[in-house]
Amino acid sequence: MICLQNISKNFGKLPVLRNIQLEWRAGSSYGLIGPNGSGKTTLIKCILGLAIPDAGTIHVDGQVIKNQEVYRKKIGYMPQIGRYPDNMTIGQVINMMKAIRPDVTHVDEDLLRAFRLDAMANKRMRTLSGGTRQKVSAALAFLFSPPILILDEPTAGLDPIASEALKEKIAWAKENGKLVVITSHILSDLEELITDIVYLHEGYVRYQNRVATLMQDTGEMRLSRAIAHMLRAQQAAQPLPAA
Repeated sequence: MICLQNISKNFGKLPVLRNIQLEWRAGSSYGLIGPNGSGKTTLIKCILGLAIPDAGTIHVDGQVIKNQEVYRKKIGYMPQIGRYPDNMTIGQVINMMKAIRPDVTHVDEDLLRAFRLDAMANKRMRTLSGGTRQKVSAALAFLFSPPILILDEPTAGLDPIASEALKEKIAWAKENGKLVVITSHILSDLEELITDIVYLHEGYVRYQNRVATLMQDTGEMRLSRAIAHMLRAQQAAQPLPAA
């Protein structure tokens, strides 16, 4: 559903993405991980059309996205930090988004109800805690039932009950044939949610495989330990090149 072919991106003389080749399929959930500065955010921005690759091609649902906009309707995006007009209420923000998409006749308000955002509809965005802003972002990502979901640190700042509600919704999305891409530093959360792992380092894809295969190859039972095992083995075989 998303295919990245030889994607490279520089900021000035600094290479951020280097010859990225990935293919993400519907019905699977991918954990996009790596240290800070590894290129995760830039890769997501390229898919969303917020950054333009210097080389390579991105296909979404078989269509090249360059100079296109319609494909974005297929993507629900949850940013790590959602920014909204301070003076608007939660209800106004949600209604504004619905007005932007009049072509969608059925909306998915499961998370609005699970997070009890309907009861807070009159609260202004400037008064909200970081966790409540995260809830608004999550609800908006799922609102139009998109076939693709890109979630950036989705559980960061959420209370345990809200976190579990979001995890259940992510699992539902995967089981119902949607493509889910998640970035997170909370590997214990990813362990429950993803079928595949993609590890970026200094702009390179260092590892991509099924989570089950990673666990089997490393003999580890926890995702964090399996990734650490994999990285140690890679470094022992061939030290990572300098940026």
